[in-house]
Amino acid sequence: MPLHKGPGEPGADRRLALNPFYGLANPIGGMTDAPPHHRLPDGPLPPMSAYQLVHDELMLDGNSRLNLATFVTTWMEPQAGVLMAECRDKNMIDKDEYPRTAELERRCVAMLADLWNAPDPNTAVGCSTTGSSEACMLAGMALKRRWAQRNGDRYPGSARPNLVMGVNVQVCWEKFCNFWEVEARLVPMEGDRFHMDAQSAADLCDENTIGVVAVLGSTFDGSYEPVAEICAALDALRERTGLDIPVHVDGASGAMIAPFLDEDLVWDFRLPRVSSINTSGHKYGLVYPGVGWALWRSPAELPEELVFRVNYLGGDMPTFALNFSRPGAQVVAQYYTFLRLGREGYRAVQQTSRDIARGLAERIEAMGDFRLLTRGDQLPVFAFTTAPEITNFDVFDVSRRLREHGWLVPAYTFPADREDLSVLRVVCRNGFSADLADLFVDDLNRLLPELRAQQHPMNRDKSAATSFHH
Repeated sequence: MPLHKGPGEPGADRRLALNPFYGLANPIGGMTDAPPHHRLPDGPLPPMSAYQLVHDELMLDGNSRLNLATFVTTWMEPQAGVLMAECRDKNMIDKDEYPRTAELERRCVAMLADLWNAPDPNTAVGCSTTGSSEACMLAGMALKRRWAQRNGDRYPGSARPNLVMGVNVQVCWEKFCNFWEVEARLVPMEGDRFHMDAQSAADLCDENTIGVVAVLGSTFDGSYEPVAEICAALDALRERTGLDIPVHVDGASGAMIAPFLDEDLVWDFRLPRVSSINTSGHKYGLVYPGVGWALWRSPAELPEELVFRVNYLGGDMPTFALNFSRPGAQVVAQYYTFLRLGREGYRAVQQTSRDIARGLAERIEAMGDFRLLTRGDQLPVFAFTTAPEITNFDVFDVSRRLREHGWLVPAYTFPADREDLSVLRVVCRNGFSADLADLFVDDLNRLLPELRAQQHPMNRDKSAATSFHH
């Protein structure tokens, strides 16, 4: 299936229909000049006409506030929106042109280094990215380059680097291994263990392992991987074999939850084996997409040869990113949110999301038709499936029927070795209020009698039915 339909596709010659009221002066003149879909119009449109055509088509998108599939922030304060509008024309890469925007980025890195207990937050290095996917690519590049430096006599000859991680990792890690020619060694799920365990991770490591990725908040079920146990298992491996394997913590979501709600959980730079951490500012960092962050324990963990120093617009500018030009608006919004909330504000927001997730999970369990896999007590996320005795409908039926009421709830099948398990997942974010949770439960209760009355689940291609892509 092509990524995008081209002009040769059926319906490509159809034109957009113009309402007579869209025209600025002649109410019918524009109707004969309706623009085509898949080629540039011959001439310009009035700005209001162009706006209304795009606006009307976008009304067919789902309501982002009712999207319980996405981790991405769907609500910010109006003041944050104003700041972002004021900065959308600023290019983050032009640090010499926009020194204050660059300074706000530097402050955010320092704040995160302090939040994640870096040995010396003043020397920890990091950068903003377009999201966790880019941040993970950067962290993986640093792991591979450090391994290559240690194994210069064997690489790139006979040695093939590998990266150990759970099968539950986000797809960006599979992309990294594919793009940078690294073998992905995946720990499969087993029974009721839906993420990587410490011993399985250590067992897959060898002299060609560039690192282990521990996920603080799996997107499949919201659970934390045991980072401290993984580090302890790798410490024991070093004692036995001399292999010294670094750990990267993919904290896309959990790195902005655990510091506020799970303060006794040791997962960050307090563990000497953790060399780098990433997070998504646009997830539980509470900023509109797209902004992510990548941090390293110290300059020693980020090879200097990966840092480019560019003479750009009159300034010597160090940069370590896959992207070059990108807007500064999201970085400014991240600093605004840090400044606006502080530790206590973040704690209140995240605790509310967790409370709503736990309460909603309990109410769904009480219906009797579903079995919980997780309860929203780590990430404010929980996964559930149909109870064993339910045979007349499945999770894909539930997802489809909820969509009729505007709710976007993903249904998907777990990876190896639990392909037999299909689940629904609910992500509770800031902006998903207790009132909205009540409405969700009301709609689910309203649908259940009809689902129970089915003779059997809808016959459909389960791979097409799933809406889980992130």
